[in-house]
Amino acid sequence: ALAQGRTLLSEQDSKALLEAYGIPTTRPLEAYTAEEAIAHARSLGYPVVLKVLSPQITHKTDVGGVALDLCDDGQVREAFARIVDSARRHRPDAEVQGVTVQRMVATSRGFEMIVGAKRDPVFGAVLLVGMGGVAAEVFQDRALGLPPLNERLARRMLESLWSWPLLRGYRGQQAVHLDRLVEILLRFSYLVADCPEIQELDANPLVVTPEDAIALDARVILSPHDGSASQPFAHLAIRPYPEEFVRHARLKDGTEVLLRPIKPEDEPAWHRLLARCSQQSIWFRFRYLFKETTHEMAVRFCFIDYDRELAIVAESAGPAPRELWGVGRLVADPNHEQAEYAVLVADEWQGRGLGSLLTSYCTEIAARWQVRRLYAETTPDNTRMIRTFQRWGFELEHKPDLGVVLARKELTPPA
Repeated sequence: ALAQGRTLLSEQDSKALLEAYGIPTTRPLEAYTAEEAIAHARSLGYPVVLKVLSPQITHKTDVGGVALDLCDDGQVREAFARIVDSARRHRPDAEVQGVTVQRMVATSRGFEMIVGAKRDPVFGAVLLVGMGGVAAEVFQDRALGLPPLNERLARRMLESLWSWPLLRGYRGQQAVHLDRLVEILLRFSYLVADCPEIQELDANPLVVTPEDAIALDARVILSPHDGSASQPFAHLAIRPYPEEFVRHARLKDGTEVLLRPIKPEDEPAWHRLLARCSQQSIWFRFRYLFKETTHEMAVRFCFIDYDRELAIVAESAGPAPRELWGVGRLVADPNHEQAEYAVLVADEWQGRGLGSLLTSYCTEIAARWQVRRLYAETTPDNTRMIRTFQRWGFELEHKPDLGVVLARKELTPPA
């Protein structure tokens, strides 16, 4: 579309884009004459909906461009003439090509919502969810969020709406399919994250019923993306989960291990990991001792900005529930000139090559980040970590007056 100079996707193209991300829609059929509209209505089965077909008209109801619940050929013929005439009167500058025909979805048991997105010049892409339909602008019941979303964030957006009690079921009304609604919010989040060319997007109304959810209308406005290819998510304030760093590996004894970036959902497993570490291991890693971990500590180590920090956890590769065996952490400066590295391995997995595996992989990731220098700090009595640094080419500098050993490694970014 951008190559053709178009910045507004048609309803058909907009809905095709949504369906590519698993978001159900009512796909429209284009009709340029009343007879074509009748033929499409017969093929879909009555009742049907007619909407004005015009590249310049985005808000169809404002120009009388929508006719609902049409039940026979005569109603379709009359609605076609009425819609085309009304659109031309309200928008004489617009090219009115005809109408689109789509099946009528009963909304009596559903709730009309709006899900949208806009690329803000400061915050980047911003998601919106709220009460939809023609009342969307009247009630202003909406919540904003920054993609990418996870299930917790999506549900929190819904819970902040004034209409949340209605979604859960109210005074005999059945609750809508909340899990399906959360899933669709996540899919919108993925769509916006993957497509920086989207300037505005909205599905209004998105009808949510006790069984499912379906977008009855969709609108997508595009603009060229000027982001760098080396920063594919520059249009987002929060970098998505870096799936590209998930890797399967084996320890020296053949034990399978999954290496992947840490997630906020890993907080319980992170607490269990530290609980299995001795006071000496805790001291080697954090340089201070504590009796137990807290949620406030976990926020610092599990809820991270993937653009500047990355914690690679070593996870058991067997069936759930999986456990964390160790974690290697990179913290880069804003310009990615240098990064600090630290590693923690649960006591029962020390001496089996896990620390070396994490160090090797984190060094590789730092090079892919185009970090020029990697540095770390340990104590003179942490002989196991010192040997690991030596094995991977770190230069060591002993600081007896400070009681530390500094490790540095100059990196060559991959070609």
